[in-house]
Amino acid sequence: MTNLQLNREGKLKHFLSIEGLDKELLTEILDTAESFAGMSAQKVKKVPLLRGKTIVNLFFENSTRTRTTFELAASRLSADVVSINIATSATSKGESLLDTIRNLEAMHADMFVVRHAISGAAHFIAQNTAAHISVINAGDGQHAHPTQAMLDMFTIRQHKQDFKQLTVAIIGDILHSRVARSQIQALNTLETKEIRVIAPKTLLPSHVESMGVTAFSDIEEGLIDSDVIIMLRLQKERMTSAFLPSEREYFKCFGLTEERLNMAKPDAIVMHPGPINRGVEIESSIADGAQSVILQQVSNGIAVRMAIMAMTMQSSGDNHD
Repeated sequence: MTNLQLNREGKLKHFLSIEGLDKELLTEILDTAESFAGMSAQKVKKVPLLRGKTIVNLFFENSTRTRTTFELAASRLSADVVSINIATSATSKGESLLDTIRNLEAMHADMFVVRHAISGAAHFIAQNTAAHISVINAGDGQHAHPTQAMLDMFTIRQHKQDFKQLTVAIIGDILHSRVARSQIQALNTLETKEIRVIAPKTLLPSHVESMGVTAFSDIEEGLIDSDVIIMLRLQKERMTSAFLPSEREYFKCFGLTEERLNMAKPDAIVMHPGPINRGVEIESSIADGAQSVILQQVSNGIAVRMAIMAMTMQSSGDNHD
């Protein structure tokens, strides 16, 4: 996987997973994003880095926030952006994934941003696409969501600087969450002092400690002295399965309330990848409160995705293996 993501010079060619990337490369992404972060305040919000390049958004799963930030990021880099509505495209008429890719290659695409319900879809496309094309994984099944993890790391770094001093608590459906998987990999790579996962036992992977985390099934205990609290979205379909009795019961045991927030450090920040289920994962007063950085995460998504697009496109030009 590492070789697939990097070109011969060790630069980023595809961005498919945090796994296999080293601390230097993750730090380079964060530093590059820093250089783009101030652009939103400028009158002209564009740089010509990817002028003449064509970026295709291939979203086989719905996502307003992720798709929009990718579109904005590409536009600010001066690329041409095409977003394919898969529901009305040929794939829904039976055209295979590879046929779709071949047709888009014939239209001289330079990058595919892929979101797919099947784990490994982005890797599959990267392995089977033309050598000059870069692939970015915008979320695949329960496997990975690396750009979300990096915008979360960027937001944490803005507020907390040194990962080696931090205790980070991730709360919610760890078992099914591609976001949590990528966050844990990134936090470990950046040498975070302690990563805690807090969830009902039914929503924790077996042998979760092998991921480099400490598991808690008591939220109060898990939150003690945390610097960063990351709430995960609880998917409604988990409620109708055997994983959880009800939304109310989940909130009672694992929802973030003012009282529970007091268990963390006074300057702890609260994060959520969105969209939020208010009153299920988190009280509205906290989501909208002084310690919440949830909207900053959305803004930071543009700068981080600009950084990843710029880095992958600049390296893909040097490498045609």
